Amino acid sequence: MPCRQSFDTLVPTVLVRLDRNPFHHGTLGAARSLGRAGIQVHAVVESPTSPVARSRYLRSVRTRPGTDSSAELAALLTRIADEITDNPSHPVLPIPLDDVSALALARRRDRLSPRLLLPEQTEEQLLRVADKAALAGTCAVLGLPHPRTEIPTGADEAAAMAWALGLPVVAKWSRPWLLPAGGGLRSTSVLRSLAEVRELYARSPEAGSRLLLQELLPAGRDLDWFFHGYVDTQGRCITGATGRKERSWPDGAGLTAAGRWAPNPTVDRTARELLDALGYRGVCDLDFRLDRSTGAYHLLDFNPRPGAQFRLFADREGLDVVRALHLNLTGRPVPPHSPAYGRRFVVENYAALSHLTSPRRRSTAEHGTGDRRTEYAWWAPDDPMPALAMGRAWLRHLLRKALTAHGRLFGSGRRRPPAPPAVPPARSSSPHLTPR
Repeated sequence: MPCRQSFDTLVPTVLVRLDRNPFHHGTLGAARSLGRAGIQVHAVVESPTSPVARSRYLRSVRTRPGTDSSAELAALLTRIADEITDNPSHPVLPIPLDDVSALALARRRDRLSPRLLLPEQTEEQLLRVADKAALAGTCAVLGLPHPRTEIPTGADEAAAMAWALGLPVVAKWSRPWLLPAGGGLRSTSVLRSLAEVRELYARSPEAGSRLLLQELLPAGRDLDWFFHGYVDTQGRCITGATGRKERSWPDGAGLTAAGRWAPNPTVDRTARELLDALGYRGVCDLDFRLDRSTGAYHLLDFNPRPGAQFRLFADREGLDVVRALHLNLTGRPVPPHSPAYGRRFVVENYAALSHLTSPRRRSTAEHGTGDRRTEYAWWAPDDPMPALAMGRAWLRHLLRKALTAHGRLFGSGRRRPPAPPAVPPARSSSPHLTPR
């Protein structure tokens, strides 16, 4: 069957990722998706030695700016556009692959257009969903199910709120892209004691944004779902699909280690109605969890850019949200997205950790029906070098973590006695607080 996608291969793409994570497989997926379509692909990543830099589909790799300044990023992209095109008016398509990049490009959109092709989004519009506190408020305004969320202003209040929500609780930093590199702070964590709540709140000054405490919805088989979509310049979600998270890392509360393309009309309808209500444009990645006690799907996260596992939703002709973005912003028609239910996506390094810690099957889904293809995040027969580079880097990463843990445990020569348990505050009878 001939491919119905007709790309303008004269418009090059620059993948932009400002975070320092060398294991971001979504960057590699975008390089392969567009490169296989004959589009010239360049990248701005954390290091020229990044595993993704070994991909045969990348024409060049630049190192991210020293800071997350939108001005520095805009200047870098302008220089790259001048280097990779002969005509100073020739368009170039930048694709942000993390939140900070998406926000930085939206902030500079008026100055970068029309040379750089970007969806019609402002930074303020993206912050309504990228900022975790703002997302809670957005859901409250729109009546969309969302886990109960509290925003403490002190350590004692944080402990009281956590106790009222019920331990364990989910802790999130409102703007995780502001977290300092190497500080040991995670964007999301599960806290199981009031001592952990107090300790994490005490680190608020270094986190750069507010700490949120959320009710932990019970995890379980087939409860975690995601939606990936692309909304075109006319406001139509022309490419969108739902998938089920089968394995995650960390288990039960982390990123997708293995997922399957599966129909979920409720999640699909909810996501599309939300995008329409927001007037959203561009690529998005939404995470949901089903609350079995109410039957409601709660929106957990909204990422205003391609999700790392977006390649799960590549149909038989290779159409995915990144290709849809390129087609639409270069004025080409986007063909209908054909469902491939049953198709799987596996992230090798995280799936291995998930199997080690939780060998049981995470899904009761039918096996061997529908589309039986599996795409791996790192390994591809036509592009093997990134997987080999990732394997070496991953082993070094695990060794460093093991040595660090060993040093913390035995560095002082003897283990300290455990601290006495914290005395929980009395349960509050005050009404639930919601962010404004």
